[in-house]
Amino acid sequence: MATEHSPESKAPKQIANVMNETRVFPPSSEFSQTAEIGSMDAYQALYETSIGDTEKFWEAQAREHLHWFEPFTQTLDWQEPVAQWFLGGKTNVSYNCLDAHVQAGRGDRVAFHWEGEPGDTRTITYADLTKDVCRFAAALSKLGIKKGDRVSIYMPMVPELPVAMLACARIGAIHSVIFGGFSAEAIADRNNDAQAKLVITADGGWRRGKLLALKQTVDEALAKSPSVEHCIVLRRAGNEPAMQAHRDLWWHEITADTPDHFPAVELDSEDPLFILYTSGSTGKPKGIKHTTAGYNLYAKRTFEWVFDHKPGQDIFWCTADCGWITGHSYIVYGPLSAGATQVLYEGAPNWPAEDRFWELIEKYKVTILYTAPTAIRAFIDVVLQQDWWGGDVR
Repeated sequence: MATEHSPESKAPKQIANVMNETRVFPPSSEFSQTAEIGSMDAYQALYETSIGDTEKFWEAQAREHLHWFEPFTQTLDWQEPVAQWFLGGKTNVSYNCLDAHVQAGRGDRVAFHWEGEPGDTRTITYADLTKDVCRFAAALSKLGIKKGDRVSIYMPMVPELPVAMLACARIGAIHSVIFGGFSAEAIADRNNDAQAKLVITADGGWRRGKLLALKQTVDEALAKSPSVEHCIVLRRAGNEPAMQAHRDLWWHEITADTPDHFPAVELDSEDPLFILYTSGSTGKPKGIKHTTAGYNLYAKRTFEWVFDHKPGQDIFWCTADCGWITGHSYIVYGPLSAGATQVLYEGAPNWPAEDRFWELIEKYKVTILYTAPTAIRAFIDVVLQQDWWGGDVR
């Protein structure tokens, strides 16, 4: 809801209240008929089933929706406050996101339509993504990275970011993705807390037309990160950063002769998948550990239920960064486990123009957009200002 602007004040309209919304927009009957959960009654029935016998509900979900190298023998062991899921089972999240689709004949399906901020593009199928992940997993293994090792990832929103995450998951290494806007001090804090053995970064990335010198920031962090043995650098911007002999390695060089087939490690259901740190805005950043099977299942099924995703039909775009949990769950592990086709975008939502999001939605025929209230409010402000001034604010 917006306040009325006063002609005398010559001020643009402002948003006064966005929390008091009473309108209801029911779906069409056509939409409901094909929806994963087609009505409130269907939702309530699903909910009642899930709480009526929680273990039986999630056991059925896990057996149907995840691949198991070895089936689990116990659905839940809950010793409050610790819950352990699907004990005795062996699976791999990278396998569920990639191999499962390729082996089912879906390798030609597009996994990502990627758009860089400068306008460079790539289209990556599930078969392509699987090969890229296998090559990088093999390179990590060759460097001595193994199950349980911690790996920090500090990258722009390029396809190699999910590749790095999935490669770590493939070999059982525990990744810690650090938002590409964080400082060297923040990177060092996370490296040291996790005792990271490796950092993966890029020479740079683009944001609002400016080059972010990511490798330079990482170099500052590594001066205070004694546990880190190597730094892998993706050539993204071509700005030729300083490379320290024996420590720093170019991504394209270490993957030049690695195989495009590298088997996924069979991991226990409760093996750690990743650590994600809080922002630290209220104190020391806290690392939250997510384990393998329970997280994978929940990310996949909530993606399918909440977004009503139709594989092979919908084009999904989550505008978050992989540095946040939203990007982990609803760019990488949830959508890829579900076989989704997605848009992945490097830059800012309003660069080089305010309609950048809508330009990309039109270009890639996005059918499901998942974005933040902050972005929506910013777009509303732009529309209100355009309405007042009667012109384009670009």
